[in-house]
Amino acid sequence: MRSASSGFTALLKTLLGCVINYNRFSYCMIQWCQKARRAMDCFQTVSRLKGSLCQQLILFILWLSSFQDVVTLQTLLDPSHVSSTSELANPPSTGLFEPIEISPAVIPRYPYPGESLPPMYPTFPRTYEPNLTGRCPVNFSALSNIMGKTASDCSLPLAALVGNVICCPQLGSLLHIFQGYYSINSDMLVLRNAVANDCFSDIISILASRGANSTIPTVCTVKSSNLTGGSCPVKDVNTFEKMVNTSKLLEACSTVDPLKECCRPVCQPAIMEAALKISGTQMMLNENKNVIGETTHIDAINDCKGVIYSYLSRKLPPDAANTAFRILSACKVNKVCPLEFNQPLEVIKACRNVAAPSPSCCSSLNTYIAGIQKQMLITNKQAIICATMFGSMLRKGGVMTNVYELCDVDLKDFSIQAYGQQGCLLRSLPADVVFDNSTGYSFTCDLTDNIAAPWPSSSSMSSLSLCAPEMSLPALPTSETLKNPGCHGCMLEIWVPIFSFFVFSTFLY
Repeated sequence: MRSASSGFTALLKTLLGCVINYNRFSYCMIQWCQKARRAMDCFQTVSRLKGSLCQQLILFILWLSSFQDVVTLQTLLDPSHVSSTSELANPPSTGLFEPIEISPAVIPRYPYPGESLPPMYPTFPRTYEPNLTGRCPVNFSALSNIMGKTASDCSLPLAALVGNVICCPQLGSLLHIFQGYYSINSDMLVLRNAVANDCFSDIISILASRGANSTIPTVCTVKSSNLTGGSCPVKDVNTFEKMVNTSKLLEACSTVDPLKECCRPVCQPAIMEAALKISGTQMMLNENKNVIGETTHIDAINDCKGVIYSYLSRKLPPDAANTAFRILSACKVNKVCPLEFNQPLEVIKACRNVAAPSPSCCSSLNTYIAGIQKQMLITNKQAIICATMFGSMLRKGGVMTNVYELCDVDLKDFSIQAYGQQGCLLRSLPADVVFDNSTGYSFTCDLTDNIAAPWPSSSSMSSLSLCAPEMSLPALPTSETLKNPGCHGCMLEIWVPIFSFFVFSTFLY
């Protein structure tokens, strides 16, 4: 009986070792049950036998069988024990898997050292001391955290790929916060032109010294005049506070709800109301000339919004201001598709009269979409708009059949791909590129659902809405409609030749 007890102890140890790794739990339970059943049969035989040799032999066999599980577990917990990185280079067999952080140990060295790295391969920034003008009277160390975040979001290999969704919104937020921080000890909400030029140059130099792309002013279309208030006629605090209900403005924008602001806005109307009031001064000055134009009026409103952001930056902590500004930017970027679509003449020609899966149609469609996938990372909401926009172009050309369904086109097919088959859609909430000294750059992707691309009901985009109760989103996949059977209890061997993706299952938020 002591031998039986020892055998069960070994089995329990094997089970506990498997439980440590949740992804192997189901598999281990099956293996453990099979071993337990075999062990019980053996123990019943042992109880009828005499002699310690037989018992020791059986215990040795049980120990040997459990040793394989121990080695496997050790491999899972310590990637350095993996014998070949090629085994980890296989893409996941399904779109359903648990959030997982890829260890840098499984990322092989880039095989072509003489060539430049792919734009999303794990890289580490080269930092250096920036060469500043010395004419910007600001202690930049007070803004170190926000500048570090911006440098990561606009990192050298990624700025163009994540510019629309991550880099440019964060850079704009930094400039607003800097503008408010600079003017906090003065009566002005803006910078003078000469100082703005020097400070803007220093900001870009500091960001580049921390690994950011030095071309981000071009990528994001920003310049030093963004710090000056431009054509907004109100630029000082006293006039601003006399014309604007600042209590209402601060109440609306001190805390911005990320789940409500984009569809049931509170802060955005308060900012627009204030912008209309202070930009109206320019209209009154031009009433006698009768030359106020629509473009000038729009420019004045946009410039006045920058002044309002500066005022909010004076009143809010930097982190709170950055969070609010990023949410407001997310509302803006998720309203439009940032991708550029050439006229899909070849697709229209190949797909115009199809009613069933057609190799020529799908080949033409996939070739066109493959070109789109090289442009940039987009959010899941942007993907819905992009898919609807492209479908509308096809419908205008005479393609009436839902070729997305015929050719198995998903939402994530409209964004940059990993493996050549796994699309990365960013979440619609504000996202950041994160730098880690061990893993390099990483960001969050929605890779867990094969959401079918929505085919528009007409060639018009006017009916599309992403806000409840009007919101009509593609149906989430069910177990019957999944392209792959899924893997709920096994360890997924995933290799992303791009980054350490932190994968989450949320679709819109």
